Amino acid sequence: MRLVVTKMNLGLWAAAYVKEKIHAFAPRPNHLFTLGLPTGGTVVDFYANLRLFYKEGLLDFKSVVTFNMDEYVGIPQDHPQSYHSYMNRHLFCEVDIPPENRHILNGQAENLAFECARYEQAISQAGGIDLFLGGVGRNGHIAFNEPGSALNSRTRPVRLTSTTIEANARFFLNDASRVPTQALTVGIGTILDAKELLFLAAGTAKANAVARLCQPGITADCPLTALKLHAHATLLADLAACSQLTGPLKSTLENLIKKNPYDQHWVLDWEEK
Repeated sequence: MRLVVTKMNLGLWAAAYVKEKIHAFAPRPNHLFTLGLPTGGTVVDFYANLRLFYKEGLLDFKSVVTFNMDEYVGIPQDHPQSYHSYMNRHLFCEVDIPPENRHILNGQAENLAFECARYEQAISQAGGIDLFLGGVGRNGHIAFNEPGSALNSRTRPVRLTSTTIEANARFFLNDASRVPTQALTVGIGTILDAKELLFLAAGTAKANAVARLCQPGITADCPLTALKLHAHATLLADLAACSQLTGPLKSTLENLIKKNPYDQHWVLDWEEK
């Protein structure tokens, strides 16, 4: 497991990382790069920087396939807060990802279980996901895998916890009653199948989840800890999100900062024992 603590804007760091990964892969029509994508407030800057890279000719998406993590159930795709609308607004409308290469779960499907099975099959047919990005929920959820989700779970319908509904109310006129109570989400097992993971955590609201990740143990009570099961998983965090670290990792980070105070980021690697 790798923890990268940065003073940089997380969105810029993550977008530059994705750009380099795509360039190294050298995608072409018969060799597509498959990217798993999140939504939410944490990654707004990430998408802004991807759009900038595209506008400046530093990155193209013609041979990129995307799979989004989740979608609400119960609101139409053209609703301003649907994740279809989010992705169109923040990325798809301004870059050259072919429409047939964009995949988002259909929360309006008549048979939600069938839609989830179809999505898993589409990921498999694409050859799996090369790099899956995600955000971190306040309660440690990843995608909409709330605490208690099985670590081998697959794409499925879920009910959102009150914590997540309250956190997302800011996108619904600060009215929790407007937030959908159900969603479709890729499972933890689906996420862990990706070849590489990069998750982002910003601010003190995510500090408890980051602290739990960095403590011993892997538990369904904190889905974020499942990242420690993956051979190539990175958590990118700012200093505020690391404010509740304890034990050896806290000491290691403090020593790294003291030794190299002018570095833009510090990297900590550890293995779960």
